[in-house]
Amino acid sequence: MSLNQLTAHETAFRLARGEITAFSVTAACLERIRKVEERLHAFIRVDEEGAMKMAEAVDAKVRRREDPGPLAGVPVALKDNLCVKGREITCGSKILKGFIATYDATVVEKLRSAGAVFLGQTNMDEFAMGSSNENSSYGPVGNPWDAGRVPGGSSGGSAAAVAADEALAALGSDTGGSIRQPAALCGVAGMKPTYGRVSRYGLIAYASSLDQIGPFGKDVEDIALLLDVISGHDPRDSTSDPFPRPPLRECLGREIAGMTFGVPKECFAEGMETEVEKAFRASLEVFRSLGGRVKEIALPHLSYTLACYYILSTAEASSNLARFDGVRYGFRAPGAKDLLEMYEATRGAGFGEEVKRRIMLGTYVLSSGYYEAYYARALKVRRLIKNDFDAAWADACDCILMPTSPTVAFKAGEKTADPLQMYLSDIFTIAVNLAGLPAISIPGGFGAGGLPVGLQIIAPHFEEGKIAQAASAFEKATDFHRQKPRIRDLRKPGSQECFGF
Repeated sequence: MSLNQLTAHETAFRLARGEITAFSVTAACLERIRKVEERLHAFIRVDEEGAMKMAEAVDAKVRRREDPGPLAGVPVALKDNLCVKGREITCGSKILKGFIATYDATVVEKLRSAGAVFLGQTNMDEFAMGSSNENSSYGPVGNPWDAGRVPGGSSGGSAAAVAADEALAALGSDTGGSIRQPAALCGVAGMKPTYGRVSRYGLIAYASSLDQIGPFGKDVEDIALLLDVISGHDPRDSTSDPFPRPPLRECLGREIAGMTFGVPKECFAEGMETEVEKAFRASLEVFRSLGGRVKEIALPHLSYTLACYYILSTAEASSNLARFDGVRYGFRAPGAKDLLEMYEATRGAGFGEEVKRRIMLGTYVLSSGYYEAYYARALKVRRLIKNDFDAAWADACDCILMPTSPTVAFKAGEKTADPLQMYLSDIFTIAVNLAGLPAISIPGGFGAGGLPVGLQIIAPHFEEGKIAQAASAFEKATDFHRQKPRIRDLRKPGSQECFGF
């Protein structure tokens, strides 16, 4: 096994014992990136020199017998909306081209302290707006299982990098499923924590009341390890949870006998692919075989989540993205005769079509005469959605099980002409963000064409421990997370060369 195929927790353990070096693991990941990036395009920029310097610093600590940290030598990829001091950050957008971050995001600070190595910034849908990673101004990302299909979005670059063994772990952001949906389509684990558990300081916002930073990993233990590192109170984030929480790794390996798992009857609605439903129902049988109680529940307002989400998220985006006008950051359109013309030209040329669509929709729902009809009503529906989950917890549910995505990875370009069909890709994930709940997507089987299917596990606020317990038990009983993308899917068109895993 090549070193880039190790999990994050295996790497940290073996490095601390002196069996491997951070230099060698990082070199293996960089070599892998050089081999497959031309086809996958998971990274916007790779910092080889900076990564090797960080790796050498970790090795020096080990030689001095200092504590190198819980993520010592683990090469990590960072989504391009997380600030890294001294590095360009663009959110996948032309309008931020050339912007250099002047500080580290809190999660980046924590990863540094834990001994992680930064490989570079991963590709993403522009300003995190998308479900396929086709909206990036740097071009689309390919899915490692089939490079002609999408990896999901908006954190598709991070998910693809982990699935292709370019990185051992990655960070993404999740506004309506942007960690879980690409994790499902790429066959890796990805978690959206409870809103407030991880500081958003240094995350360039899409929708501030919905955004949450979370990890991608090759298994549940990787997720627990990363989330334990990046969690915690941050006074620079007013929404940060002030209370200490127990480590997730303590919950791994516990039996789930006696736990109750709710399955919403609404998740079997029209639109789910037959093979996805078959894999999901098989997953339910695994939980039953492990002693879990699986029962039907109702989330009666689930059908309203899509409309509610796209009103609230676009309204917040309209406000958050107003700062990008060519005055202070990044790109400025040349040749303007006055300030207003400069604003119009810069935003017209700097933003992509999907971002413009959402800004216009958000401005509309906040405008005079429509605020009460749309925005205020959506806020009320959001409360009803949260109440649905509260009723499930009151009905003795420990966790809720749902598919992550109604389909497997679809072909590139298949849904770009129909925004509504694209938005429906997040139908099973959006409610979690509206309610501020934690949820994970783990590999839950395979669908049409042997493509991965994601299983979503949801828990009450700050009960990530229950998720870790249930997910690790499922993972132990199955081998879906050990399956790797097929060699043929990374073949460059017109070439006989292929890259093995």
